[in-house]
Amino acid sequence: MTKPTEQLAHFAATLEPQAIPAAVMRRTEDLMLDCLASVLAGSTARPVRTIDAFCTAMGPFDGPAENMVSRTQTSALFAAMANAAAAHMVEQDDVHNGSVFHPAAVVFPPAIAVAQELGRSGTELLTACVAGYEVGIRVGEFLGRSHYKVFHTTGTAGALAAAAAVGRLMRLTPQQMLDALGSAGTQAAGLWEFLRDAADSKQLHTAKAAANGLTAAWLASQGFTGARQILEGPQGMAAGMSDDADPRRLTDGLGSRWTVLETSFKYHASCRHTHPAADALLKVVQDENLGIDDIESVNALVHQGAIDVLGPVVNPTTVHQSKFSMGTVLGLIAQQRRAGLAEFDAALDDPAIADFRQRVTMTLDAEVDAAYPQRWIGKVVVKTRDGRTLSARVDEPKGDPGNTLSTAEIEDKARRLGTYQGAASAEDVEALIQRVWQLENVERVGRFIAPAPVSA
Repeated sequence: MTKPTEQLAHFAATLEPQAIPAAVMRRTEDLMLDCLASVLAGSTARPVRTIDAFCTAMGPFDGPAENMVSRTQTSALFAAMANAAAAHMVEQDDVHNGSVFHPAAVVFPPAIAVAQELGRSGTELLTACVAGYEVGIRVGEFLGRSHYKVFHTTGTAGALAAAAAVGRLMRLTPQQMLDALGSAGTQAAGLWEFLRDAADSKQLHTAKAAANGLTAAWLASQGFTGARQILEGPQGMAAGMSDDADPRRLTDGLGSRWTVLETSFKYHASCRHTHPAADALLKVVQDENLGIDDIESVNALVHQGAIDVLGPVVNPTTVHQSKFSMGTVLGLIAQQRRAGLAEFDAALDDPAIADFRQRVTMTLDAEVDAAYPQRWIGKVVVKTRDGRTLSARVDEPKGDPGNTLSTAEIEDKARRLGTYQGAASAEDVEALIQRVWQLENVERVGRFIAPAPVSA
């Protein structure tokens, strides 16, 4: 094996549970619970419901896989699509800093659906999800910062992550896995332009990445061939989507460096690019006991990626778009000292938040930009109405591996997400938590959420 894509395919196809450290398996369970709670939280949103309606119209009315949006059974393809759309809706799913990639939304939905369809064990499901993370994150790192400026990495690298996870569950050979990655890569898509219009495209990115990866793996199992150098080839993904791609990142520490352990939880319900500044501002308002009316202005010192993604959002018109507004996020921190789901729901029409938004600026900072994306440093300069200038920095935002969530915090977050807007009952969420914690002992993966109640 001399080509990076071939090495990645071999790793994903041959990964066995005994090769995975116990800490990696436990973190994968943590990330799965975080993702499934995000699916429930996003399940009532209009864009997700629209995609779910498509899945319901196109798919079977029953099947082996669980659609957690409508709480019904369907085919693996349409379950993966609906659940992946929901997973990324409320901006609470995980993120890997170095690749600027949200693995959970595109790995767990297709993997769970296929595990249910094929009757795989919990251990095999977890192993497949690790394979998906390790492949997808390395693809994101390989594509580099230039890729992320235009392309939503979760939509592009996500297709290959999904193919790797599903391919492992389908027990593809290394050659078949290579074909699956080739077919996934040629379908990879997702552009940031939607942010300017508050369009619904982000949910389509994750839905299609999950569905396309699953499709690619299934086709490969039937002998359908794919490009063998879809990543590094002269007309592959890097050639068309990046000008700083680094092939070495594709195999960096493969089998010894576990990127699952590098993946962060999202504490605030907003775009990850807002989190470092939000944590830094939170430090200021807590230390100085400031309220929103005490602050004259805030300058967030950020990396270029934050400017690229957040800069177009000047006056958000939807709750989802407001999660990409630095001014809105920092306004919530100043006003509420948190930026959770309920806070965003109330913020869109709040004149105090709208006013504060105009007092927030972003400035490119050399230190912050040089550290990104491996480290997401938060720095803010705050001017108060009584004439003071205050500053703060945070080197590891809440949720990063060095400042991670405890098991109790993960469970608490799952409870808040799972019951958001009545998506599921408190009892259903408690059952979900226990099912995930016991997954490794399950011989055949079944439902995670109880079916929807039958109306009288």
